[in-house]
Amino acid sequence: MDVENLTSVTEFILVGLSSQRKTQLLLFVVILLTYSLTILGNLVVILLVRFDTRLQTPMYYFLMHLSGLEICYVTSTEPQMLAHLLAGNGVISYTRCAAQIFVALSLGVAECTLLAVMAYDRYLAICQPLLYPVAMDRKEATMDVENLTSITEFIFVGLSSQRKTQLLLFVVILLTYSLTIMGNLAVILLVWFDTRLQTPMYYFLMHLSGLEICYVTSTEPQMLAHLLVGNGVISYTRCAAQIFVALSLGAAECFLLGIMAYDRYLAICQPLRYSVAMDRSRQVHLAFGCWATGFLFGSIYVGCTFRHSYCGPNRINHFMCELPVVLKLACDDTRVTQAIVFVMAGLVLLIPISVVLTSYMVILFSVLQIRSATGWRKAFSTCASHLVVVTVFYGTVTSMYLIPRSVTSSDRDKNIALFYVVVTPFLNPIIYTLRNKDVHEAVARVLRREAFLALTPAWWSTLLSDTRALWDLMQFHRACKMEMFCQAYG
Repeated sequence: MDVENLTSVTEFILVGLSSQRKTQLLLFVVILLTYSLTILGNLVVILLVRFDTRLQTPMYYFLMHLSGLEICYVTSTEPQMLAHLLAGNGVISYTRCAAQIFVALSLGVAECTLLAVMAYDRYLAICQPLLYPVAMDRKEATMDVENLTSITEFIFVGLSSQRKTQLLLFVVILLTYSLTIMGNLAVILLVWFDTRLQTPMYYFLMHLSGLEICYVTSTEPQMLAHLLVGNGVISYTRCAAQIFVALSLGAAECFLLGIMAYDRYLAICQPLRYSVAMDRSRQVHLAFGCWATGFLFGSIYVGCTFRHSYCGPNRINHFMCELPVVLKLACDDTRVTQAIVFVMAGLVLLIPISVVLTSYMVILFSVLQIRSATGWRKAFSTCASHLVVVTVFYGTVTSMYLIPRSVTSSDRDKNIALFYVVVTPFLNPIIYTLRNKDVHEAVARVLRREAFLALTPAWWSTLLSDTRALWDLMQFHRACKMEMFCQAYG
């Protein structure tokens, strides 16, 4: 409210790199190519350093972090550039502009500091070679954590010990991960650039797709790497980080699904108040409130879990660091922590579920009063996809975090987790778009857009004429050779 009182600007218009349409399309192709190569190149560096033991030195450790920073930095700027070049104009909201500046400057400062640390590392390696192994010990970075525990890493049992099954799972999960990223990214781009989809329902759906992309990226690449090498080992610090990110995003998604149900209630049962109750500022506050609440809950979860000491077994019968499974390995009494986790999981799950059930009960009562079949179909089509997603997501997560551990087995835990880590994010964009006429029409409009059609006449005609000229030249050259052969031996 204070910010809005200081400014009347709600969005900024970016002039861009060029106003010429052909130049914009050329820049789009060039930047798309460089962005793809940047992501692939830095990802290759990270995977090489992570899985080649001969590269696990301080220099390559810092290089791996530099590559991670580069991936995050270009992802915070270049996709927006590509979208603006493709659309032919660039508009960014006040809030997104602030978020972009924050992310870009944070990553830029981190990269500047990291480059200085890498220079100091080279100084120690060359000028202080005897001191180097001690000064740049790998454990220095996690000294504070490791002083509390004798365990420095956890070993995953994984989904299977059979090599053929591991490779089959690698292919399946890689395929679903790729389709999940592409499907949710397509939803984000459609909602962002199609003005007819810029409604509260699709605004929250865009945030849901963003959450899904972040969630699967925090878990599935590690699963793929462990399946590929045949075993899974994760450090104590990375395990804590994975639990924090996964639980924060999961809690944010729980609250977001509740808000989406409330949005459907307003749209169907309070249509006259809908535009006021769900104006743009309210949408932004609700969406970012979900993100902030999720990260708050994630911080509490991790703080409660890793205040314990871990000095005993370090084998986890799972494929990722899951809070209930990791908490079993603690050496001291965890009853208080288990009670806190249970109560917080109840809040995260039961509050949104209550909102969802209440909203849909009121919606059902309102729909029953509709006389026309068209009204029934419209109401059902607006709610059916969301209701399916809510049922699948809340059902699997509730069975993991609210059912007492004594009645569940670890293998069952793995199967449940595999469903909400891999299957649910993959199905969400399909469920929301399969029978959604608005999305179908938006896709058709994008495919007909001038930006795509402009590539056909000029580019393809030039390519075809050049190919035809090259073919004629080859035929002429071949005829000359045949004539010279006939003259020589005829």
